[in-house]
Amino acid sequence: MTAEEVLDRARYWGLRIATAESCTGGMVAAALTDVAGSSTVFDRGYVTYSNLSKMQMLGVREETLAANGAVSEPTAREMAEGALARADAGLVVAITGVAGPGSSEFKPEGRVCFALAKAGHMTRTETVHYGAIGRAKVRAASTEHALALLLAAMD
Repeated sequence: MTAEEVLDRARYWGLRIATAESCTGGMVAAALTDVAGSSTVFDRGYVTYSNLSKMQMLGVREETLAANGAVSEPTAREMAEGALARADAGLVVAITGVAGPGSSEFKPEGRVCFALAKAGHMTRTETVHYGAIGRAKVRAASTEHALALLLAAMD
C-alpha cells in the first residue's frame, strides 16, 4: 500500500483528503504530497501538536482533552471531525500518540490513536500499541497505518 494507491483510489471515487496530525507532525500529508498530481485529491493537512492548536484549529473541546488527554480516541475523533468540517474534503484521517521517548503511567510510549472521518458515515476510531520501538519507527508505522486506513475507507 502506497500513498499513490490512496490518491488513485480517491481520484477514482471523486474524494478529496485532509489530515489532522499530532505525533506524526505532517508525515502523512508529506507522503501524499510527495506524489506528483496530489493536488487534485489532497486538500490540506493540519499539524496540531499542542492542545491549544487542537482546540483552535480543529475545534477539539477543552473538556475532551481534560477528561481523556490528547492521546485518546475521543480526541482523535474530534480532530478528524473538526478537520472534516473545516476542510474541502470528504475523507480525513487523524493521528495522536506518544512517539517517545518517554511515557506516563496511563499513556505508554508507542500508543497511537487514529480516527477516520468520512462524509455521511460514522467516524471510526482505534488505538494501536507499537511499544517502545523508538520515535522514528512509531512515527513511520503510524504514517503507514494512516495510509492503510484511508485506502480501506475507499473499498
